[in-house]
Amino acid sequence: MMRTFAILGVALLSASAPAPYMAGSVTGTITFTGTPPKMKPIDMAKEPSCAKQHATPIETENVVTGPNNALQYVVIYVSAGDQGSETPATPVHLDQKGCQYIPHVVVMHTAQSLEIANNDQTSHNIHPLPTKNPEWNKSQPPGSPPIVTKYENADFIPVKCNVHPWMHGYHIVLATSHFGVSGNDGTYTISGLPPGKYTLTAWHEKFGTMTQDVTVGAQPAKADFQFKATPY
Repeated sequence: MMRTFAILGVALLSASAPAPYMAGSVTGTITFTGTPPKMKPIDMAKEPSCAKQHATPIETENVVTGPNNALQYVVIYVSAGDQGSETPATPVHLDQKGCQYIPHVVVMHTAQSLEIANNDQTSHNIHPLPTKNPEWNKSQPPGSPPIVTKYENADFIPVKCNVHPWMHGYHIVLATSHFGVSGNDGTYTISGLPPGKYTLTAWHEKFGTMTQDVTVGAQPAKADFQFKATPY
């Protein structure tokens, strides 16, 4: 039975009390070697309302690189050893702005709500192409309310707009809330992990997947990934 002692008005736990739980984390940097493919500029002349939102033509985002060979939009997640995670109550948001999907890769837990907004002055058509969830295809006129949906099964889902053929992105559905996405500097963080051993998987839409084992303790663990880029 736990006992408490009052010293100068402060309640102290006896030595038999369990230590407080401390969540751990994993950090790392995603880079590449080799020569990545050159992204093509997008001609939005047929959609002037979107074209005027970009001072210079934007490029496709299949491979987005940053300083020091950093690789953006890589999803890093716990693929083995996860001790369980609940579906977050907070929805994930995806914007359509300037005839782009923002972000290019959006990640969510299975059964988590996804809200898709149209911030443009033109209609969009959201068409995910899942392999482990039902396929759907919905039109979204300007000014309409967000489309709210969810996916029940883990899946890596390419998404396109049938109205604007240059619009491509990914809906990544995971059976865990322990994931990170690399930024333009290649860095990512996965937080809230209990101490233990895990397998991490890093996924990129063009360069495939890599795995790495990591041990999480009181100090942040480190897990870098380096993909081999090919120019085609």
